[in-house]
Amino acid sequence: MADYKRRIYEILEEGKPGDRLSGLFDLFLILLVVLNVTAVILESVKSIYLPYKTAFFLFEVVSVIIFSVEYLLRVWVCTCDPRYRHALRGRLQYMRSPMALVDLLAILPFYLYALGIDMRVVRVFRLFRVFRLAKLVRYSRATRALIQVLRDKKAEIGVTVFIMLALLIVSSTLMYYVENSAQPNQFSSIPAAMWWGIATLTTVGYGDIAPVTALGKLLATLIAILGIGMFALPAGIFGSAFIDMLSEKDDTPVAQCPHCGKDIATPRAED
Repeated sequence: MADYKRRIYEILEEGKPGDRLSGLFDLFLILLVVLNVTAVILESVKSIYLPYKTAFFLFEVVSVIIFSVEYLLRVWVCTCDPRYRHALRGRLQYMRSPMALVDLLAILPFYLYALGIDMRVVRVFRLFRVFRLAKLVRYSRATRALIQVLRDKKAEIGVTVFIMLALLIVSSTLMYYVENSAQPNQFSSIPAAMWWGIATLTTVGYGDIAPVTALGKLLATLIAILGIGMFALPAGIFGSAFIDMLSEKDDTPVAQCPHCGKDIATPRAED
């Protein structure tokens, strides 16, 4: 039974090189998640949903059964992971992990509907079906790399976000005092001016609110330039972090000579 449980754990985890069954299971779940998210999108189109309402419902039932079995199996075999080794406490700890919560939210709306809970509440929870898209994190190396970068650079990103918020507050406050007398309806308050500040700092330039005074236009120019520089900071942080991560992965050990211990250089093509 222990070997059987271990094998199920290996299949449920990311497919390892040479493990064909695990790879096929990963591919099947990826396809099922994509089809489920596509179904959620198509259900909002009445001309498509109404003629095939029964088919959409049956597909939802089959998907929920598969995702429910997957969730229960993951809870059962999670003790194979050293982090959740304890039979009861380990499983409870696993069920509180982010990915386990995503798995639960993927199936929760259907069971809320089956239990006959107030339809207004169900309609809100049915939006959680989109969380099935988050299940792809298990099978996407790029997504896991992005999450790792966010963890490694959370301090730098936090400082950048703080500076951006401070710049937004300062720019919106200055623009309010400069433009309020000329446009009392548009720049009626500092929170109202923040909409202009967000559109300007993000270089979106929505255009529904714009300064009309000479001082306001000069201030808007400076703020727009600062906005370009501010949004370049997180891009640089992410870029450098990804380069560092890729360089670590490509840092393969160099073969050494068994006799002298020196590194063996890779022969050139012309040699």
